[in-house]
Amino acid sequence: MSKFHFQIDQTSNQLKFQQLIDAVTEAISKNLLQAGDILPSVNQLCKESSLSRDTVFKSYAELKNRGIIESVPHKGYFVAKATTKVFLFLDTFKAYKEVLYGSFLDNLPENITVDLHFHHYNINVFETIIKESIGKYTKYIVMNFDHERVPDIIKKIPANKLLIIDWNVYVSKLNSCIYQDFGQTLYDSFEHHVELIKKYKRFVYSYPEFTYHPKESLNYFESFCRDYKMPFLVMEKYKELDVQPGDLYLMVSDRMLARFLDQCDQKQFTPGKEAGVISYNETPMKKYVKEGVTVISTDFELMGRKAAEFVSTGEQVNLRIPTKLMVRSSL
Repeated sequence: MSKFHFQIDQTSNQLKFQQLIDAVTEAISKNLLQAGDILPSVNQLCKESSLSRDTVFKSYAELKNRGIIESVPHKGYFVAKATTKVFLFLDTFKAYKEVLYGSFLDNLPENITVDLHFHHYNINVFETIIKESIGKYTKYIVMNFDHERVPDIIKKIPANKLLIIDWNVYVSKLNSCIYQDFGQTLYDSFEHHVELIKKYKRFVYSYPEFTYHPKESLNYFESFCRDYKMPFLVMEKYKELDVQPGDLYLMVSDRMLARFLDQCDQKQFTPGKEAGVISYNETPMKKYVKEGVTVISTDFELMGRKAAEFVSTGEQVNLRIPTKLMVRSSL
């Protein structure tokens, strides 16, 4: 006899055949069904769940097509393999995202596979890939971004299956979210190390035209500088960077960090002496470059681990990952 029992949710807007597909994949992901377990027969499902034969056949055919179940003549339908597929949708793949991705994979059970996609902040790509993913995955891990069309697009994903990571934007009460703070924690981190910052004559925030870093960080940067009477500048053009002695630079882009370090070499400046730099987002190499680059960063390893927990347990989560300033020789 099958361990699996299914009842239609009459209040759901989802088609019945999709509800059945989701119920089977969910049962597998939670180990309620395992490889080799038998599923209810077509006749049994029709009788118990008031489904038509066409609906059951269509659901089972799609599950077979995905390799989730298999049929044996005169015996019925069985779970082919206890593999759960997860949809992971990142913005771009930079070094710190590799830390998140590696931690996410390392903390997933072996029976879970991950399909990785990127949207590169292109709303049409974002919409197309999500539309094509609907109904094919047990869990959806998505990095949102600030665009007016994002809320309507992510509504297509069942709320209990969606985890939004990194940026707490367009998150409903029904969604799970694991995020970092781009505002108050920036201010607090600077305040905690204000004496180191104030040894410089001016604080320069390099916010180039190609960045998608949340704009709220600009407000908190300016508030900190005003509160502590620190001369400051927001530099919005990539080509405007001209490293000056006595300036401290906040870099949200690693391209701009490389440009800063190149100019230091050309001018024979030592980072942390003639000019200082704080870089956003920890990467494995920043602690070694130029005897160490100071970073302000959330814990991407922890973010990946907590995202894996969401996939494994299915429990709703709303968690802010701490951000801190890690002082090295460049400050």
